[in-house]
Amino acid sequence: MSSEEAAAPTKTGTDDDGMSWWYRWICKLAGVLGGISCASMGVWNCVTVNPLNIAAGVWMVLTAFVLFLCEVPFCCQFVEFANAIAARADRLKPWQKALFYCGMALFPVFLSFSITTLFGNAIAFATGVLYGLASLGKKGEVSYARLQHQKQGDEEKLTDTSVP
Repeated sequence: MSSEEAAAPTKTGTDDDGMSWWYRWICKLAGVLGGISCASMGVWNCVTVNPLNIAAGVWMVLTAFVLFLCEVPFCCQFVEFANAIAARADRLKPWQKALFYCGMALFPVFLSFSITTLFGNAIAFATGVLYGLASLGKKGEVSYARLQHQKQGDEEKLTDTSVP
């Protein structure tokens, strides 16, 4: 084994946060679709005379911009700080992204409860839910399997000692 092979880390299907490549792409796709729905419904929500609807629409457009900036920074290539923010967002843990996205999606709904705010923020909220599910981890991790195996071994020892 050469020193180059030893120095190169082996990359499996998951990164350090436990998300597989296909789940990461699903989350990014949901972020893009959430950004599109927030932007379109946010602009539609601004076409009114009610100030709370206008504030909710502006917040929805801001949410769309943040979703695009964090999930697909190449869409914001003319914004100078886009790559720095995207790199910082990639370092966040999935549960942090989940809280951030769900919080940003819920604020306009509380500000102005209407069909446009509900449907506009639904996919952005779903993106947060996907990241939240990713933070829970895989089903049946090794530690749980080890506990089950140890429990079965303890039960076998008890049954062996009770029989004369």
